[in-house]
Amino acid sequence: MRAFYASIPYDLMDNKDKDEQYYQFIFYILITLMGQFVQTEVKTSAGRADAIIKTADTIYVLEFKMANHGTAEEALGQIDEKGYLIPFAADGRKLVKIGAEFSEKERGLSRWKLISDN
Repeated sequence: MRAFYASIPYDLMDNKDKDEQYYQFIFYILITLMGQFVQTEVKTSAGRADAIIKTADTIYVLEFKMANHGTAEEALGQIDEKGYLIPFAADGRKLVKIGAEFSEKERGLSRWKLISDN
């Protein structure tokens, strides 16, 4: 994932607002092109997860933060605080939460943390 973001030429990103949605959009395209089903801005009773990826045996719940507004750890905390995993608890698949931190300075994914709840 880091390699993909790093391969985007810097001049394609100049004069653009590089906010969380920009990186979320690129993430969505990348995951979709890899043949995985991804949903973004998935609403729950307490908020909305930035992305959900469902595979045959695992459900990944992702929260994104820009480095100047939060950390990968804070993203994981938001998943817990808002209960983003709860709607999938009875599904039977393995649940994994991922906090991703994007950096405008690095122009891509700078850090990520992954925790399996099963």
